[in-house]
Amino acid sequence: MNPAMHAIGIVGCGVIGRAVLTAVADGRLAVEVAGVCSRDEAKARSFLETLPDPPPYLDLDTLIERAQLVVEVAGGGVVPDLARLTFAAGKDLMVISIGALLDHPELIEEARAKGCRLLLPSGAIAGLDGIKSAAEGAVEHVTITTRKSPAALAGAPHLTERGISLEGLTEEKEVFFGTAREACRGFPANVNVSAAVSLAGIGPDRTMIRILAVPGLERNCHEVEVSGEFGELRVSIANIPAENQRTGRLTAMSIVRSIRDAMDPVRVGT
Repeated sequence: MNPAMHAIGIVGCGVIGRAVLTAVADGRLAVEVAGVCSRDEAKARSFLETLPDPPPYLDLDTLIERAQLVVEVAGGGVVPDLARLTFAAGKDLMVISIGALLDHPELIEEARAKGCRLLLPSGAIAGLDGIKSAAEGAVEHVTITTRKSPAALAGAPHLTERGISLEGLTEEKEVFFGTAREACRGFPANVNVSAAVSLAGIGPDRTMIRILAVPGLERNCHEVEVSGEFGELRVSIANIPAENQRTGRLTAMSIVRSIRDAMDPVRVGT
């Protein structure tokens, strides 16, 4: 394969971005990093200096020009403009902040119209292959139950707008129940899993999610239940948080694997 097809550009240098860069540096991910850009240039440059053969720090336009696949790991706020710029350049885009697409479904159609791949990794969830298959038939319901520590949920717009405090919580508390679309707006840093599940299945307005704050919980837990003509599917994940408590380790691992799969002509799973 043309080496240029292996060139990725990374937008964001937080926990997940650093995990991808470390996987490349360690030889676990055999791709060329065309460049990195970030909202915090100084912090990104500081991390890049710790790598044995650091990729260049680039402005966004140059990064898109040099990369074949642009990888977003910077948060939902950057997704709309980044997607438009990437597709305008005829490049492929991988998005981890999938929730941003629920308010911008035109980006999905733009990718199709331009013939650019829009890749949406599983992130912290599992079972998307089964949900996609089930959605080929009639699906009665999809429900997600998410449990996280109060610290992981702190600062979510849904909580701050309603004056809901989790400080001093001593027992499990339900803080949200509603659609995946509503959940992604109210908890944009916490429930990208619901966006992924909804897009794989019956959509963001029929996929329901319950979010609970659990004092002392040391893992980010997600349970998915699907019922339809195929039967029933249940998936349970207890994800160990990364440095950022909102992000599980499996999320970073999913991105690394998704990049590898994007470059591999052999595909396993639906």
